[in-house]
Amino acid sequence: MNRRGFIKWLLALIAGAIMFSGSFWSRWREEDSGDGLPARTPEPSSPPAPEPSAGPAAGGPLLSFFILSDLHVNAGVDYPSEHLKKSLEQITGEFAGKTDCMVFTGDLTESGTDSEYKELRSVLSPFKLPPYYANMGNHDYYNVWIDKSGSWNKEAFPNGKTDEQSKQTFCNFFNLEKPYYAVEVKGYTIIMLSQEVYQQSRPDVGEGAWYSDEQLQLLSAKLAENKGGKPVFVMIHQPLPAAGQDGGSHRLIPAKKFREILKPYPNVFVFSGHGHQDFQNGTQHYMQESFHWFVNSSIGRVLNAKYEHVRKDAAQGLYVQVYEDRVELKGREFSTASWIKEADWNVKLQSAKV
Repeated sequence: MNRRGFIKWLLALIAGAIMFSGSFWSRWREEDSGDGLPARTPEPSSPPAPEPSAGPAAGGPLLSFFILSDLHVNAGVDYPSEHLKKSLEQITGEFAGKTDCMVFTGDLTESGTDSEYKELRSVLSPFKLPPYYANMGNHDYYNVWIDKSGSWNKEAFPNGKTDEQSKQTFCNFFNLEKPYYAVEVKGYTIIMLSQEVYQQSRPDVGEGAWYSDEQLQLLSAKLAENKGGKPVFVMIHQPLPAAGQDGGSHRLIPAKKFREILKPYPNVFVFSGHGHQDFQNGTQHYMQESFHWFVNSSIGRVLNAKYEHVRKDAAQGLYVQVYEDRVELKGREFSTASWIKEADWNVKLQSAKV
């Protein structure tokens, strides 16, 4: 080996020794901290993000619920029950954990008979349902028209049955003292209003929904109790008449007083049923007065604008979601498990932080 080669070999040897000593020192520092213990893991530069708290996700709905109207469950006809089952399958399936309660707004049965309430129970009982609340419709008083063969018969009236019996049957089914009441769900008020008489005791009401002073006082008191401008949800069955009218057959009675009670509260949402109108038939489903009024469709029988039952499979309801500054409402077509583009509303809350 010449002089130049020897110098190259010596320099390479020195560099290797330096690299080895550095590697050894580094491994020793990792394996031993100098106090006989393993080296400590360096502290992170910032603390880990906190776990998300329980409750609504940031920006998510504060309350969500379905409104199902006009079920018309009938012990002798299958399709209303099948429509309701399909609705409940979706609510307890796709919307499990996304539905805080359900609301049934009248005409739960076709005629309010014991056999129809038994059928309603048989449809509801297999499902693990969220809390549900109901009010009465005119059909829930129809037991007064049933003849001895169990059929609806105009000539059978009066058949010895009473409006009070129909009301008691409804209340017993839902474990209520009265067919009108209010509930609190996640801090929001839902007021369930029901007609209190029918033609057996008040022939003058026809198919209208007559509310007593006591029921209207409940409405007034619950609205007054609501603080901070939170939205309040009021459920009726028969719709309101035109503004300035007091109601009658197929309408709420007394409508003038009802509207007067609601007038000071802009964030009130009223929901009616009774008309069965298809969300897609061009009829009006949202009216804004001093409050917001929505007319739901039907689970049992969806009708066209001529009140014909042409879409036999259709079953429609409303999904309501409450946010801090708005309420979103969507029509649901349960027969196809899809949303209805014609029934999609976003209502801003007035001067309210929920």
